[in-house]
Amino acid sequence: MSAPIRVLVCDDQMLVRTGLVTIIGAQPDMEVAGECGDGRTGVDLARKVRPDVVVMDIRMPVLDGLEATRLLAGVGVPHPVKVLVVTTFNLDEYVYEALRVGACGFLLKDAPPDRLLHGIRTVATGAALLDPDVTRRLVGRYAARIRPAEKTHRDIPLTPRELEVLRLIADGLSNSEIAAALVISHETVKTFVSRILTKLQLRDRVQAVIYAYRHGLVT
Repeated sequence: MSAPIRVLVCDDQMLVRTGLVTIIGAQPDMEVAGECGDGRTGVDLARKVRPDVVVMDIRMPVLDGLEATRLLAGVGVPHPVKVLVVTTFNLDEYVYEALRVGACGFLLKDAPPDRLLHGIRTVATGAALLDPDVTRRLVGRYAARIRPAEKTHRDIPLTPRELEVLRLIADGLSNSEIAAALVISHETVKTFVSRILTKLQLRDRVQAVIYAYRHGLVT
């Protein structure tokens, strides 16, 4: 048997945190590495217990989830931790920034338990978690705030086909959906995605979405 996924839960709402801890702790392939109610404690605890995944709320006292995410997973962090942000879409204006500073993905707080568990397992593997519906709404909502880069499309080191795949990624499509849209195999899509991330020096699909919006490939 493989080792269980060790999860740190950071949420200042005790009822929410207790619910998350209960759900995660009941899974045979997961264990709760710790829990806390503020970002500063979350950072300190994560550095101490080295969880596989941190489930991070955004709005917390002492240090908010955005800054905590940057300290745990941002650029220059020698041993970044995988962070899964949970948020309330209608109230939280910081999700885009959380992704930008290193979060591996996000979920809405009203997501069903099975989606939360799937998200934790996905992030634990090193993959990014992007809910297609929420991606289109969320990133689109904040795209106007992202200062477009001055590069033109001709300056982007991608082939026309790779640009097409990147646009579809930014629109929230999964690999299977991209394969169907372009009438190519799933393995071919995976190859394109890998090439895009390598050429643009991006960590994952979350950063690919941000890149696409910053460079005006989607609006």
